Amino acid sequence: MKKNVLIAVLVSAVVGVSVSLFTSSLINKGTENVKYVQVPAPKVQWANLSETGQPVDFTYAAEQTIHAVVHVKTVYKLDDSQQQRRSAPSLLDYFFFGEPFGRNPFGGNDYEYYQNPRQPQQRESKGSGSGVIISPDGYIVTNNHVIDKANEVQVTLNNRQTYTAKVIGTDPATDVALLKVDAADLPYLPFGNSDDVKIGEWVLAVGNPFNLTSTVTAGIVSAKARNLGAISNSSIMNIQSFIQTDAAVNMGNSGGALVNTRGELIGINSAIASTTGMYAGYAFAVPSQIAKKVVDDLKEYGVVQRAMLGVQMIDFSPEAAKEYNVTAKEYKGVLVVEIVSESAADIAGIKINDIITHVNGVSVNNASDVQEQIARYNPNDKITIDVIRDEKVKHFDVVLRNKVGSINLVKSNDELFESIGATLEELSNNELRQLMLRNGIKVTSVKRGKFQDAGINKGFIITRVNYNAVKSIDELKEVLNNATSGVLIEGIYPDGKRRYYAIDPD
Repeated sequence: MKKNVLIAVLVSAVVGVSVSLFTSSLINKGTENVKYVQVPAPKVQWANLSETGQPVDFTYAAEQTIHAVVHVKTVYKLDDSQQQRRSAPSLLDYFFFGEPFGRNPFGGNDYEYYQNPRQPQQRESKGSGSGVIISPDGYIVTNNHVIDKANEVQVTLNNRQTYTAKVIGTDPATDVALLKVDAADLPYLPFGNSDDVKIGEWVLAVGNPFNLTSTVTAGIVSAKARNLGAISNSSIMNIQSFIQTDAAVNMGNSGGALVNTRGELIGINSAIASTTGMYAGYAFAVPSQIAKKVVDDLKEYGVVQRAMLGVQMIDFSPEAAKEYNVTAKEYKGVLVVEIVSESAADIAGIKINDIITHVNGVSVNNASDVQEQIARYNPNDKITIDVIRDEKVKHFDVVLRNKVGSINLVKSNDELFESIGATLEELSNNELRQLMLRNGIKVTSVKRGKFQDAGINKGFIITRVNYNAVKSIDELKEVLNNATSGVLIEGIYPDGKRRYYAIDPD
């Protein structure tokens, strides 16, 4: 036993001495016998890869786009009489203070002929935005709010060549306008299919922010089918299904191009969401599928052929299901909460509390999706609508109608009067003398439309619109077509009763 213990002690001593000598040797020799193992740094690369496994290259899309995006400059001419109309009496003045028949409550002669007594002084204001050349013969798409009410429109190409542009047509409902310049062999962008755009996909925004020409920014598609509600300082937009992106967009980018990495036009940049008026991470573009339909209609008809389903709808959710007492296995689609009588939906058999899930085979999950799909069709087009009713799927064949309930295509000259639902007639000189008026337009018939909704009856004589005297049907048409907010119509009935009506031009 003692012998074994002695052997263990001797072994431990030998090992201890050996370790001590080895350590001492290292200390004495410094670090010349120590080897460092260097671990290679991690390879830094792009987080996203193209289909070929290579980093995304934006140079091709930028080169394809930059020469097809133009700088749009506008001139607005104002005179003192227009300034005076801005300070004209408001609707509240009439309702609360009254107006003697045929008199301006603020003095002067007959209100129909109230004018600024000073000699008008011409003034100018200027604006700018962007546009996209979509054909080599000079057609250019931009936003309606970029050129709305402009007296002159000029476009400047990336090579500094400048042209005077003609406004071919506008569509305030989608905020799209079409211009034309007299040129040939211009660089242009082909329309891409915005339906194929994926959330997270890389995109470029190209335009002229702050008058800085040919500016390119990159980002991703953040969302689709965005509805922004009321947009300040712009025309009322009825059809909203925007592509949302975080590519930097600022004032002056409006009307510019949103393109994919293949250089295809997938949207027209239109708006930003910001508390400062400057880019704050959220920008919105009109999808190319909507813009292309508007452009094609303006070229062919001079006016957009707008199809209507004839329903009011809300996004289907647990809260909506509870409020409207609707049962469903899952919460997707759009809930119909109201149906316009004799509309396309009503005639087809769609009912309140139906949940729309597909439009012509395309899945829809919110009201903006439905708007975007319907906006692609014309009146009298036949489509299918799939709904869930009582937890069962039903299919409906629907023949779309226009905004006054007809299946007919509208022409440029009669679109306004189809919309207001009335026929008009200019008064003869004899009728003007009998009524002691200097101007007036008689409503000779009223059917379903904006006039009927406002309460205007047959026989009403329009004398002023938005405080401006109207002397012809063409003048009335111009005022109503250019209006971007509520319109005040003034006039009298043959019995001398004066009336005021407010209508929405859109």
